[in-house]
Amino acid sequence: MASQRELPIELAEWLETPAGQYVRAWEQRQVDAMVGNAFGYHAIQIGLPHWNLLQANRIPYKAWAHSPSAPFGTRAGRLVCEPEQLPFDTQSIDLLVMPHTLEWCADPHQALREVERVLMPEGRVVLTGFNPYSLWGLRESLPGLDLRLPVPVPSQVSPARLKDWFKLLSFELDRGRFGCYTPLCATQAWLHRWRFMEHAGDRWWPAGGAVYAIAAVKRVSSMRLVGPAWRKPRRRRERRAAVAPVANRINEDQHG
Repeated sequence: MASQRELPIELAEWLETPAGQYVRAWEQRQVDAMVGNAFGYHAIQIGLPHWNLLQANRIPYKAWAHSPSAPFGTRAGRLVCEPEQLPFDTQSIDLLVMPHTLEWCADPHQALREVERVLMPEGRVVLTGFNPYSLWGLRESLPGLDLRLPVPVPSQVSPARLKDWFKLLSFELDRGRFGCYTPLCATQAWLHRWRFMEHAGDRWWPAGGAVYAIAAVKRVSSMRLVGPAWRKPRRRRERRAAVAPVANRINEDQHG
């Protein structure tokens, strides 16, 4: 079995295969739609820095991060870090994009806790991953099949588990999509022949897509200041005090 630090490299290589390019095209469309309206000052992509999933976003500062062992080419704004230990200040990032990042994390839940820590209130995180409950996930679990996903991954996280983790960390699910319902084929021609299953799967088996893309927003409960009851303004008290002598003089003139 490949070591955990080698998995991102294997995934990057697999994404250049016909099946990988099919997945890549679908995820690019979904992520573009999910990050297009995200605003702020800092956007970070964690994992696969050679693949620009921030291209549809207009945030001015963008950076791409990857594992220390991943031998990717240079890119402006490139960072080296582990998802479980992000080198960013608390509440300093407006948008995080994580393509298949949790799948090669040693501790995916800790990685999400780091996401919650570094995101600004109302900040957005977008994640993609392989769906273990799909035709591709089933094929991966069957013995004797040569065509496989770029796994075994140490942490295959299902969308249902992600939703539970989001709820625990005070994230609100914004949107989610499943895709790539075609069988896992080795050639572009066969992928094209099975393309009709995209519409059928989305209609009849919506949660059975091979990959998913999920966006969530960090929510912070509104705070309410509690203190002593406010005193009435001094000007109002003085006005009421000045009314009494005037009323007394009026009464005296009437009885005089």
